[in-house]
Amino acid sequence: MGHVEIPESDISGPVGLAGAPRPRTAGSRNRTMAPERVWRPPTTVERDHAERPRARNKPDPRVPFLVLTDLLGLGVPAWLVLRAGAQPGPWAAAASAALVWTCVRAARGRYARQLPAEGAGAAAYAPVGDWLVLVGVLAVLLAATGGGLDPATAVTALLPGLALAVLAGAAGRLLRTAGRRGSRRVLVVGEAAGLNRAVKLLNSRKDQPYSAVAVVPVGPVAPDCGTPVPGRLAPEPADDDVTTVLGGAFAHDADLVLVAPGPQLGEDRLRRLAWGLHDGGLALCVLSDLSGVAAPRVRPVSAAGLTLLHVAPPLRRGPQAVLKTVVDRAGAALGLLALSPLFFGVALAVRLSSPGPVFHRQTRHGRHNRPFVMWKFRTMVADAESLKEQLVAANESEGPMFKMRRDPRVTRIGHALRRTSVDELPQLLNVLRGDMSLVGPRPPLPEEVSRYDERELRRLAVRPGLTGLWQVSGRSDLSWQETVSLDLWYVDNWSVVGDMGLLARTVRAVTDGRGAY
Repeated sequence: MGHVEIPESDISGPVGLAGAPRPRTAGSRNRTMAPERVWRPPTTVERDHAERPRARNKPDPRVPFLVLTDLLGLGVPAWLVLRAGAQPGPWAAAASAALVWTCVRAARGRYARQLPAEGAGAAAYAPVGDWLVLVGVLAVLLAATGGGLDPATAVTALLPGLALAVLAGAAGRLLRTAGRRGSRRVLVVGEAAGLNRAVKLLNSRKDQPYSAVAVVPVGPVAPDCGTPVPGRLAPEPADDDVTTVLGGAFAHDADLVLVAPGPQLGEDRLRRLAWGLHDGGLALCVLSDLSGVAAPRVRPVSAAGLTLLHVAPPLRRGPQAVLKTVVDRAGAALGLLALSPLFFGVALAVRLSSPGPVFHRQTRHGRHNRPFVMWKFRTMVADAESLKEQLVAANESEGPMFKMRRDPRVTRIGHALRRTSVDELPQLLNVLRGDMSLVGPRPPLPEEVSRYDERELRRLAVRPGLTGLWQVSGRSDLSWQETVSLDLWYVDNWSVVGDMGLLARTVRAVTDGRGAY
């Protein structure tokens, strides 16, 4: 049977709510019971659910603030616009619109505690969808009551409320991102191999909103993830599975249980565990074997009692691909025009600081493994390529890339250009020609591509980028496998909205200068 071990220094009273029973510990188990009875699977006899500890439901403190923001944010500007437009009953109309707006937002789940992993693009569009529903509802009410409001003025009066909702949503996402605010404390349940993988991935990344605080392994194998183990489940289903998991979650103040399914945690056992956790007030999340797939590409459906996950293919053609090309060409043209004075100053500095050409032209491989000539401002001595063979032993990368933190070939002005990424700006010419994109994977050298395996070659399924996930995630500080993983994520999950976000994040990454050498 499962059991919970609670350190006395951490929990001195009953687990869960006041009066809830403490789950059984190793010392309280009946050691005289026969093995066949110890591992007896649960029977169909009804058990008293009141014996289970109940979750300590924590109200979301943001809800009153969000409701008040929506009420005043739409009502006050609407009243001002209607009053200025000499519309009849501006107070009543504005108050009704604000009330309907709040009801629409509540009905669409905007005040509920959101899942942290929801796509940023979907969250950004949420207020627009809510606002369109509001306009439709108010149009029906206006037609039913025969109100005398001018439709154009009425719609104009609602626009400030939409703008404020969009700004409030963006501010909320920024606050949640900074310092991992609003992160979920996760208790991971599963067999040792699945536990180790899940915990190490969750706790190694600081840019995601989940934190594994404890684990409950299934079976006798001990996990090796350096996380507290408040309890353990037997290899076979047991009567106290739910109590063990709930007790471990309460002991470490977890608000989410992440289950990694396996042979010892099959369909029926998982279903019963889900029932108990939900009855206890804890949220449940099931780890999928899918990796590298963004949430918007996954659509769950039910068929014949099964839960199926439909995975949409990556974007390769269609309206978004056309829009990306248009944005690339237009952005590159505007960038070259606006940055021409900077180009002149940098070119002069490079030419005067060391002998050699202003630009460094290098063959790189682009989409479908096609070679092209990439342009950069020269940051190294003129014979840098011939000196590379002498520095192979000092390579700091474990992959096919050559990386050296203090490369002696870099000139004095080159250090400044690399730190600010100004040396990359001539690649706007490559973007304008169609060899590159504003956002995409890092363009590789021919000798790097010659050492690629099948997985790494998938990086060449899209155009390389002037910036990308690698640029905003650490650049040269990343390991080779981290770089490949980021590039593959982008190749399969890119979108125009995501590209806009990466361009905005690039500004902060360039200002920071971390990983640029």
